[in-house]
Amino acid sequence: MPDRKLHVYADVPGLLNATADFLRDRINEVLSARAHCHIALSGGNTPRSLYALMAGDPYREEIAWDRLRFFFGDERCVPHDHPDSNFRMARESLFNPAGIDTKTVFPVGTSMPPRQAAIAYEKTLRAQLGTDGAFDIILLGLGDDAHTASLFPGNDVLEERNSWVKEVYVASLNAWRITFTVPLINAAKTIVFLAHGASKAAAAKHVLEGTHDPHSYPAQFIVPVSGEVHWFLDVAAAGR
Repeated sequence: MPDRKLHVYADVPGLLNATADFLRDRINEVLSARAHCHIALSGGNTPRSLYALMAGDPYREEIAWDRLRFFFGDERCVPHDHPDSNFRMARESLFNPAGIDTKTVFPVGTSMPPRQAAIAYEKTLRAQLGTDGAFDIILLGLGDDAHTASLFPGNDVLEERNSWVKEVYVASLNAWRITFTVPLINAAKTIVFLAHGASKAAAAKHVLEGTHDPHSYPAQFIVPVSGEVHWFLDVAAAGR
């Protein structure tokens, strides 16, 4: 069984503050032992609010941002200045407000075709992480359909066990995405799921219970090899 911890908060501000506190403490714990902390970010509106919070006081002064190395757990195949770009969202909400040097940020190269982009990003990750591919922290969201990163229900990428990064065609969205695969996510030392709202309650319940076919609820595939999973939810997403 995964080392899984559930954190539930009464409202979204409390949820975001608790998640920010946890990330600050975990980042500083990593940096107390090593020169850099490797963290993979998630897209979405909830992470946007989290990043904006952490770019301000007191977190801006409590984290050695220049010692972090930033990556993206998934990305839409759009230009970096496109409104749907996860990189653009993180740049506007976190990197620019916190004064983070772009040299410490490793976005997906979306100017190339999806297959080439996935291959190139995997090469980047292997160069930065080494052979074990163990991120210090991976931040994940949860879709209403229980997808996480760009691991969608029924997609063939759920069966990938060799590549760290794959291109994914999401038929329901008629769009290509680049995503971390299950093995890469599960190699992480700390995984943080962040979700709020009643629309996420059914997905969170099924994933946390772990009694359904994971191909229908892909977040169930996230079972770290030796790390821990922390679920940060508000009462609505927790079904309480």
